[in-house]
Amino acid sequence: MSDKNTNDLLVAMRGMTKAFPGVQALENVDFDLRYGEIHALMGGNGAGKSTLIKVLTGVEKPDDGVITLAGREVHVRSPQHAQSLGISTVYQEINLCPNLTVAENILIGREPMKFGRIDWKKLNAQAREILLRVLEMDIDVTQTLGSYSVAIQQMVAIARALEIESAKLLILDEPTSSLSIHETEQLFTVMRKLKGEGVGIIFITHFIDQVYQISDRITVIRNGRLVGTYETVALPRMELITKMIGRTLTVLDEMSKTKVETSKHISKEKVLEAREFGQTGEVEPLDLDLHAGEVLGLAGLMGSGRTETVGLLFGLETPDSGTLTIAGKKVEKFSPYDSIMRGLVLSPEDRKATGIVDDLTVRENIILALQAGQGWFKHLSSQKQYEIAEKYIQMLEIATPSPDQPVKNLSGGNQQKVILARWLATNPQILILDEPTRGIDVGTKAEIQKLVLSLAEEGKACIFISSELEEVMRCSHRIAVLSDRKKVAEFGSEVDEQVVMQSMAGES
Repeated sequence: MSDKNTNDLLVAMRGMTKAFPGVQALENVDFDLRYGEIHALMGGNGAGKSTLIKVLTGVEKPDDGVITLAGREVHVRSPQHAQSLGISTVYQEINLCPNLTVAENILIGREPMKFGRIDWKKLNAQAREILLRVLEMDIDVTQTLGSYSVAIQQMVAIARALEIESAKLLILDEPTSSLSIHETEQLFTVMRKLKGEGVGIIFITHFIDQVYQISDRITVIRNGRLVGTYETVALPRMELITKMIGRTLTVLDEMSKTKVETSKHISKEKVLEAREFGQTGEVEPLDLDLHAGEVLGLAGLMGSGRTETVGLLFGLETPDSGTLTIAGKKVEKFSPYDSIMRGLVLSPEDRKATGIVDDLTVRENIILALQAGQGWFKHLSSQKQYEIAEKYIQMLEIATPSPDQPVKNLSGGNQQKVILARWLATNPQILILDEPTRGIDVGTKAEIQKLVLSLAEEGKACIFISSELEEVMRCSHRIAVLSDRKKVAEFGSEVDEQVVMQSMAGES
């Protein structure tokens, strides 16, 4: 990477190298960020993006390499030190305090004081002003952060990061993964404003469209090595994807053909039948059918009720209206355990909070549901556990040095695969996937989509949720549309995308 125009560089990282046990996370990687630039950092899951950011922000210490900030060599000792240097970060997994109020989260560590105590009136007023000024967002800042949706929590995290004093470098790690189209546009407006003020922004995302919408340059890393840095306007999209995954992407081209083939295997047999099924205040009574060998897509905007609907089907909550029949038997008792025993499983939207168990290994996470279903007194032998883990590690191409690797050391996409492996190991008949490809690179995303259709071909039924309408339409044999927590339409797979979008928006 050339060092010309060095005076324009806010950050220069040279020869960054970092290894973990069994994994070479970074190998001699260079990265530049200019003043007033939005720079997309791209790569597949496990490529080394997060490690590079953790080195820059002091979370990890590099084994080798030099970091220069504003023309001066720095050794970033900790996240706190990074913050003092003007480096502010919003990570993919929200790391604020859900038990504290929105205002406390925004101004934590910088609370206004009066007579030696926190001035709560001023704190709340300042937080409200920050949200309105920075994000044009008006919410009750005295409510606990945990009482709001993931999308709102993400916006609060961004507002806090933007308010760090003297922030000249902002790192956004998958900031839009939980945001609606409108919220994403709000964020992009803020990013452009900061860019105009000379702030350098590192933008990590798996949304290719957003990269071309907002970024000035793109750096691609793969398998811990630098592929290259490119002006966004000069890099065609398919070329970017090829550089990210190291091969031409044929999987997406095969999807339409695969869906047509799998549709021949859909049975007339209904494995799930919901009638006037709902819960007051959460899901309006709806009808829903699912056949063996079918993928039913749930489309809808943020807050439409998709997650609440599948949570109700899985037994996370108890319905107060209607009936649910699974495999011909009316459901009387609602709980996740009972659902699993019926062969119905749910891969949740928030993999960090309700999916993986951080302190367990990959193997332990994979066999968790199967072991629970058998009962803890019928312990799976060590040999059986390894057989199961190895089977799904190979099937899903989970990037891990061994089954005994702590799952928290894996990339987000590989953690998602571990959750899928956990449920596939139970051999379910009905698989509910809530945002299974959120925050996952385009290559892995296509493989998961293809896996869903291959499961349908085997006779399994699947309910598939994604915020990306194109993905829902690519994978689903039938699409149910939700809006304002009620089902508003249902379409076959040949429906025009514009028609579905109009239904999602509440237009007839």
